[in-house]
Amino acid sequence: MLRKILIANRGEIAVRIIRACAEMGIRSVAIYSEVDRFALHVKKADESYCIGTEPLAGYLNVYALVDLAAATGCDAVHPGYGFLSENAQFARACKERGLIFIGPESDVIRRMGDKTEARNAMIAAGIPVTPGTANLASVEEALTAAEKIGYPIMLKATSGGGGRGIRRCDNADDLQRNFDRVISEATKAFGSADVFLEKCVVNPRHIEVQVLGDHHGNTIHLYERDCSIQRRNQKLIEIAPSPQLDEAQRQYIGGLAVLAAKAVGYTNAGTVEFLLDSNDRFYFMEMNTRVQVEHTITETITGVDIVEEQIRVAARLPLRCKQEDISRRGYAIQFRINAEDPQNGFLPSFGHISRYYAPGGPGVRTDTAIYTGYDIPPYYDSMLAKLIVSAITWEDTIKRGERALKDMGLFGIKTTIPYYLEILRHPEFRAGCFNTGFIEQHPELVNYSNKPRPEV
Repeated sequence: MLRKILIANRGEIAVRIIRACAEMGIRSVAIYSEVDRFALHVKKADESYCIGTEPLAGYLNVYALVDLAAATGCDAVHPGYGFLSENAQFARACKERGLIFIGPESDVIRRMGDKTEARNAMIAAGIPVTPGTANLASVEEALTAAEKIGYPIMLKATSGGGGRGIRRCDNADDLQRNFDRVISEATKAFGSADVFLEKCVVNPRHIEVQVLGDHHGNTIHLYERDCSIQRRNQKLIEIAPSPQLDEAQRQYIGGLAVLAAKAVGYTNAGTVEFLLDSNDRFYFMEMNTRVQVEHTITETITGVDIVEEQIRVAARLPLRCKQEDISRRGYAIQFRINAEDPQNGFLPSFGHISRYYAPGGPGVRTDTAIYTGYDIPPYYDSMLAKLIVSAITWEDTIKRGERALKDMGLFGIKTTIPYYLEILRHPEFRAGCFNTGFIEQHPELVNYSNKPRPEV
């Protein structure tokens, strides 16, 4: 088993990994920029080291992090999600220094991070994909291809992710206007100017499947998550399992995900993402080669500790479960509590948290790195916490979500909590009937009252 892990991340995912290490008897090493000096992950780790005064540069410095891990006696590095988690160079640098990268092999990260190469791998494996192109050399080539595919189309950065480097184009004018914009955005965010086209599946349901693979030839899935409630390609609420699938669809998509993972020799935790169109046809979208933000709800319904399994697989231990051992229980919903003001165009609301009260009770879990008195720095993602609720039935899970959101107290800043309460009360959501167009189709959801509750 591993002895000491450097966590190349910050915030709630760093805290989550530190907790897993503590339960496994593994020492944890945290990193932090100067603005993160008072962050919770810094306080909770066994050791903590400052990586510089710049808010972002230290978290993205491949060789400085590898050097630090080696110098502090670590035998492994966990990248969490975001930052360098899907950076093949980072995984390769770890291996070159004799460190274990807790994730898939660098070549698999590179292949699946290149969306056109990932598409080709899935086509070869017999996985359905949407009609699309290879990387495009010019806007003229893009226009010709779009006419053949048919509008609307999605213009995507080959190395994109997190909702960046992607634009929907409904006609040739849209494509011409967005082509250079997407290339610029992709170059700045991912260091690559490659773009391609895919047929746009209008208002699909976004369904993803959690997979685990070890170094002993075992690959399993942990059922699916419904991530259709999203805004500008960024997920807000995730659900496991999807209330929109029947059992036949569930087994089919789980089998596709395992087939996809085996096709590329995948090890560790990963997620295969699909779009489900209005005719109930599944299409491969992408594979995320890391732990997902929403891994929590899969853990809740299956009882599998995904982060612990990541560490065990990295230590070359076999998976503790076979596919027939995996069962699911009830439903789980995760709410991404963001420091944003929905009534002001979702403008970020960073600042001082004057009071924070975590919800509790049966079927409630909170993953966060905030506390009363914490100052939220403006340099990172706006997500403050993940609130996870679960119950046996879909209806009871919604009720528990309402109760837990009302229990949560976050004062001093604006958050998405009241917005999520409006979503839970919407009849379409309660009926389990929604798609990726839900937020756009219901702008009235921001018209909630700001009048404080009597207890506040």
